[in-house]
Amino acid sequence: MSGTLDGQGGTPGTTPPVVTQRHVTSNDFRAAFRAARLGMAVVGRDGLVRTANDALGALLGTDPARLQDSPAAEFTGLREDSRTWSAYRDVLLGRRDRLHCTRRLRQPDGQGVWAEVTVTALPDSRDALLSVADISDRRDLRARLRHLRMHDPVTRLPNRSLFFERLAAALAAASVSRGGGGRIGLCYLDLDGFKAINDTLGHRAGDRLLVAVARRLTECAAPGGHLVARLGGDEFALLVEESAGTEQLVDLAAAVQARLARPFEVAGQRLAVSASIGVVERPAAGTHATELMQAADTTLYWAKADGKARWTLFDPERNAHRMTRQALSSTLRPAVEREEFSLQYQPLVGLDDGVVRGVEALVRWHHPQLGTLAPNRFIGLAEETGAIVPLGRWVLATACRQARRWQLDHPAEPILVSVNVAVRQVWDSDLVADVAAILAETGLPARLLQLELTESAVMGSAGRPLQQLQALSDMGVAIAIDDFGTGYSNLAYLSRLPVSTLKLDGSFVRGFRTEEHPNPADETIVEALVQLAHRLGLTVTAECVESAEQAERLGRIGCDTGQGWFYSRPVPPERIDALLGAGVRP
Repeated sequence: MSGTLDGQGGTPGTTPPVVTQRHVTSNDFRAAFRAARLGMAVVGRDGLVRTANDALGALLGTDPARLQDSPAAEFTGLREDSRTWSAYRDVLLGRRDRLHCTRRLRQPDGQGVWAEVTVTALPDSRDALLSVADISDRRDLRARLRHLRMHDPVTRLPNRSLFFERLAAALAAASVSRGGGGRIGLCYLDLDGFKAINDTLGHRAGDRLLVAVARRLTECAAPGGHLVARLGGDEFALLVEESAGTEQLVDLAAAVQARLARPFEVAGQRLAVSASIGVVERPAAGTHATELMQAADTTLYWAKADGKARWTLFDPERNAHRMTRQALSSTLRPAVEREEFSLQYQPLVGLDDGVVRGVEALVRWHHPQLGTLAPNRFIGLAEETGAIVPLGRWVLATACRQARRWQLDHPAEPILVSVNVAVRQVWDSDLVADVAAILAETGLPARLLQLELTESAVMGSAGRPLQQLQALSDMGVAIAIDDFGTGYSNLAYLSRLPVSTLKLDGSFVRGFRTEEHPNPADETIVEALVQLAHRLGLTVTAECVESAEQAERLGRIGCDTGQGWFYSRPVPPERIDALLGAGVRP
């Protein structure tokens, strides 16, 4: 078979089909323009409408012919702001290809229409195409969805998201109002006892109660136009956007408490709740929403801690103390690892001969920002956080090493080192194993170590604590009861605990201040305690001895040793060396 194939393919000897293309004419564009459901107009470089279609006329509620030769910017609102007006002019002059914006258009009957307005430069033309699309339904749907997203479904109040949005806007507005001196206020509350109602009567009753509470809060806020929001659970907030001062916020909080104090009728039952309210009022300038809410949350916590059913005003000093506690709490454990602690020692002196019989080890924290801190600033925090276990172990090891040095340097004058032990150390660590390991490591004889526990710590001791104390005593370690007389003073436990020393609390000793003004009751109590201790085979140390008169009278009634500033304040270990070398009362 012979023949040829052309470059386009086909059967041999045939002519390829001819494809014809129909050209779109200007008449076709005009027909499409008129029939389009999208409102459109052709606008000249001068901004006047050349022609408009029926859809645009219907959208604007007018005859499209009446739009011809009218300024397009007038009925589209493109002159409303300078930035949009400038961009519009750039499109008409060919310096920009397109402008897109949203505008609310007014119809002759006064109704408003939300529209998307687009202006596009036409190629090869000095004109531009204006299109206007009705988006009212879309915006209404978006608004309804936003309302649902920003409001609490139970109470219909603004929720947390809308509250923070309004709070941020209020802070911004108040920061520039009154010459930058605008103020803002917040009442942050939750209901006392709501959980019990919710648990006993069910969530449906709980929700009805929340609705009733929301109604009363709204009534309280209505006269001032304040925002009321439900932040979650039983927590609500009242935002005072233009605060007149603290007094206004306090009055509002008092009104809220009074309104909520009246019983509620819910599900056929008469319910009573109260509210704890944190009140914060401050200048808006320099205040951030998160900072304000943290202050409000802290103040609400204070209101609950102070007894509930009350309002509490934010206190900068109290907050500073809280912040300091938090800072100390978070840095306690690392501080032990960084060796920021040191020990000072206060002598225990024989009241009969003035000889140093022992020392009490007292820890100090050399904080890098706050300076040297006494134990009362951080020991409680250490117990709360559990840092007392590693800290206590360090104190014990350091004190025992120092005591061993004194023993070696002054073999003729061996002194006891007394170390405080927190009850959490007894429960959360193997205290017996720790003491045994430290004594073995340092070489200190067990008889030269005394552990001090508070009276409240050993009260009711049984099980593990009693076993540990007994094991320590069997090891040869002395056990002392610190601050004796401040607790329950149930003397029965003295007969079953392996205690060797009672340290009388300083409150007893203060009654011994002078011969001219003695307190006979204190002297009688101390004398009775000393006699009881001696009959049980215990020694007695009097704390807080501040004068020679006190020391003399305490010695006269039988106290064995004294401790206090009359002898020495807590001092570094080298000062104790000097006292031991002297061999007499400091």
